Amino acid sequence: MRFLIDAQLPPGLARWLTAEGYPSDHVNDLGIGPATDSRIEAEARRLGAVIWSKDVDFAEHARLKSGLQVVWIRLGNTTNAALRARLAPRLETVTAALAAGETLIEIR
Repeated sequence: MRFLIDAQLPPGLARWLTAEGYPSDHVNDLGIGPATDSRIEAEARRLGAVIWSKDVDFAEHARLKSGLQVVWIRLGNTTNAALRARLAPRLETVTAALAAGETLIEIR
């Protein structure tokens, strides 16, 4: 399972997810940081990646478009350490749900 991390989330999230065993790229590392949602969606499809974003538009895309999976992060601004602490106990459940075909995972 591969992840594409949107611009509103820190590049460190991609590094942490990769260290946890999930190859991940941040849009900035791919040179598409300021891209439109459609460009990011196209890149996710090309990579076969799940999009991680704080953007409600991607949540709507996941509901409406076949084959797109999104992890929608609904947390306010937080430190990288606090974000990882919030995600770590949920990561196995999130990846299992995605593997089972869920298209939208919401994390609060």
